[in-house]
Amino acid sequence: MNYVTLVGRLTQDPEVKISDDGTARTIITVAVSRDYKNADGIYEADFIKCVLWNAIATATKDYCHKGDVVGIKGKLQTRSYVTESNEKKKVTEVIVDKVTFISSHETKKA
Repeated sequence: MNYVTLVGRLTQDPEVKISDDGTARTIITVAVSRDYKNADGIYEADFIKCVLWNAIATATKDYCHKGDVVGIKGKLQTRSYVTESNEKKKVTEVIVDKVTFISSHETKKA
């Protein structure tokens, strides 16, 4: 079973790109804190690339900003591609099924 659940902070504002066929896509990076401290007593983080499609992509762009805490549910995917200089690269990313907007840094006015 391939299932991933993450909770972390967005490292930048989401940007949606629309393909020629009208498909919306955004790639976000989520900083997920580790649950232990390093030798210097500091909590480190892992930076996880996540791919969002269509309605999930546009809603995340509309409601989330850099620093907001989000919950991510999806599946892990590894793919390969060849660069312009003929170098073969692999990338592992989360293909997102659901985003939960947990908190925002913005102050809400009544």
